[in-house]
Parts: sequence; structure tokens; C-alpha cells
Amino acid sequence: MGKPRRGGLPVADRADFDAFVAARSQALLRTAYLLSSDWGLAEDLLQTALVKSWFAWRGIEGAPEAYVRRVIVTTYATWWRRRWRGERTVGDFPDAGVSDETGTIDSRDEMWRAIGALPRRQRAVLVLRYYEDLSEAEIAVALGMSVGTVKSTAARALAKLRRNSDLSRAAGGDR
Repeated sequence: MGKPRRGGLPVADRADFDAFVAARSQALLRTAYLLSSDWGLAEDLLQTALVKSWFAWRGIEGAPEAYVRRVIVTTYATWWRRRWRGERTVGDFPDAGVSDETGTIDSRDEMWRAIGALPRRQRAVLVLRYYEDLSEAEIAVALGMSVGTVKSTAARALAKLRRNSDLSRAAGGDR
């Protein structure tokens, strides 16, 4: 172990933490964005998770990325519960009288809207499974649930997305 610094971690641990942050911040920021659908909130979420992880860095066993990812998900859940969701500010207001002349639907945007409407736990499972490409076992560890709960939560979320009529139209189906 190295000599302690003012920040509380020995020099060697601080270097490890700094290297981890430099190497994995972009991937962790993407996870935070996929959960929050807002880049500003995602940056705040990642920063908060990294601060919490800094204080626990010496005690993290195994893969630190899994630990930090779990901190991101639990912090997001805590913020989600506390945040008032009555109104949401937007950068630009849509033009009320303008219609899409091409008649095409941006299916990616429709999918994000549908995922954004899912309950936070279902959304977290889908983001970690299909966007972060984690296994069911890794998701179970990250979210603190059993593998069976991960599977059933993912199944319910996918079923909800399949029932979404906007997504059916975007895919060209008449479900």
C-alpha cells in the first residue's frame, strides 16, 4: 500500500481509481444516459456514483465496474423516487401544426419513448441486458436480485413493449 494522501486513499489506490475512471467513464455514462434519457442528468448520476465509489474503493472486491454500475442503478432509483415528475422541461417546444410530410416514423425514437415509459426496474434490466450486453447473472448481481427475477422482469418488460401499438406500427405490424 502506498502513502496516504489528503483524499483518503493511498497513492496506489488513487492511481487505480483514476485509471478506472479514465478507461470506463464513457461506458458508465452511456449506462446512466440509457437509464435517465437525459445527458445532463446522466452526467450528474455518473459523477455521484463515482464519488460514492471513491469512498468505497479500497473495499471493492472483484470487478469495480460492476460495483460502480450498481451504484449508478441504485442512485438512479433513489433519485427517481424523490424527483417530482409533474412537469418536465424541454429545450424546444414542438410545432403544433406541423406534420411529418414523409410519413415515416423514427423507430429508434419510438423505442426510447416506450422504454422510458417502463417502470424503473424493468427499464434497468432491459438497459443492462440489451444495451450493456450483461448476462442475466451479472444483472442479478448488479441489481441485487435473483437470476429468476431478472428473467421474469425482462419478460414482463418485453411483453409490455410488444403490446405497445406505436412500436407495432413502427415495425410495420398490425398487432
